[in-house]
Amino acid sequence: MSDDEFLMDDAADEDYDFEYEEDDQDDDADAGIENRYYNAKNIKDSDPDEAISELKAVVQAEVEKGDWGFKALKQQTKINFHRGRHQDALETYTQLLSYTKSAVTRNYSEKSINNILDYVSNATNVDLKTMESFYDVTKKALEESKNERLSVKTDLKLARLWLARKEWSRLGKTIKQLRAYCTSEDGSDDQSKGTILLEIFSLEIQMYGELGNFKKLKEIYNATLQVKSAIPHPRIMGVIRECGGKMHMSEKNWEAAQVDFFQAFLNYDEAGSPQRIQVLKYLVLAHMLMGSDINPFDSQETKPYKNDPQIVAMTNLVSAYQRREVHEAERILRENRETIMDDPFIRAHIDDVLRGLRTQYLIDIIKPYTRIEISYLAKQLNVPAESVEDLLMSLILDNRIEGRIDQVDQVLELDRSAASLNRKRYEALAKWNGEISKLGGIIENKQGQGAGGGARGGAARTGMGIGMPIGGMSSVLGMSMPSLGPMSRG
Repeated sequence: MSDDEFLMDDAADEDYDFEYEEDDQDDDADAGIENRYYNAKNIKDSDPDEAISELKAVVQAEVEKGDWGFKALKQQTKINFHRGRHQDALETYTQLLSYTKSAVTRNYSEKSINNILDYVSNATNVDLKTMESFYDVTKKALEESKNERLSVKTDLKLARLWLARKEWSRLGKTIKQLRAYCTSEDGSDDQSKGTILLEIFSLEIQMYGELGNFKKLKEIYNATLQVKSAIPHPRIMGVIRECGGKMHMSEKNWEAAQVDFFQAFLNYDEAGSPQRIQVLKYLVLAHMLMGSDINPFDSQETKPYKNDPQIVAMTNLVSAYQRREVHEAERILRENRETIMDDPFIRAHIDDVLRGLRTQYLIDIIKPYTRIEISYLAKQLNVPAESVEDLLMSLILDNRIEGRIDQVDQVLELDRSAASLNRKRYEALAKWNGEISKLGGIIENKQGQGAGGGARGGAARTGMGIGMPIGGMSSVLGMSMPSLGPMSRG
């Protein structure tokens, strides 16, 4: 809320201006107080000192605490805080809180308190001690009036403030108080307060994410999945899902991360939160790390954002990734540092994206060769030879290529022999046989459930018996197995 909005946000006051009284003397007295109040409001910009003097007179003129005194104290708090007189603002605000017990309606007092606390929380020229004082006097007044609902809301507001300011010790203390409110007598989470629980969890998840404590983050994330009786704001679920996606990314579980990021995007979109754009970038990142050939912008929900100025660079990066154009991807990253690389989370994972892209690019380059210099590959990729050697070593260890590295001559020697090719073919067919055998077992079990014991013979007739030799499979498929010849050890 801006200064002007804060000072002019008095529309709610007018709802309480008109009351019907039978006593003419009371009418005259109220009219005098009312006129004095509005005169003060009219001069608060041109002569704030005189306005405050008039507002103090309004408070003193009321025989019993009522609407006009409450409004006058509210105006004094606003004017003093706006002028940087924070201690004076705290004094009038503390006096205003004493009116909330009976002088004004609960809805009106809650709206006024929230309005003032929001402005105080967003102020940049106030020290933490003064800010805490505003919350402390609020909490004390709410406890005295037994307004537990607003007290919890105030604690949540305070926790969000500490999170935004990265005041971790203060945040931890406030969260502990909130968790106590949501704890049953047996020490378990009170599921009847599920909506508040999820908001508390979202604050904890963000805190542990910022601190890099992924063990605690995972613990809280799993706890959110156990909350059933809740109707949370979609923004809260967006926060939880976004942090869950980041947690999965830290574990290199790209598939689970993209599921959470997609759900976070949907929730932020429903809430109208601008964070949906940032999470959409994370979703694209997870898709690329998965090596998925599916374009994340093909879905109905994400398609409208495909040409968003903040997203276009990521769209182009996805296209370059799917075409395996490593140099184009690097150019996009260089030219769009602000929209891509300035985000610390994306920057932390972009090396994995480039590594995957360079790896695939290497596989495409070396396909026709049996012997190739590492320096040539380094030149093609525009990276140091040591980086290329590291990528090739990973490919060999992962059995994605057959070969060895001659470190003396700095040459990659690829094994294109018939034995190597036959061995790959044999491994592929063996894997295929295993999958077919597994399928046969499933069919056999289902047939056994539906038709007694006749399933085994049916599976045998179709050539899908469990443990069938590879030769039997080749006969069924009408294939002839190649002669593998002698295979060397190692």
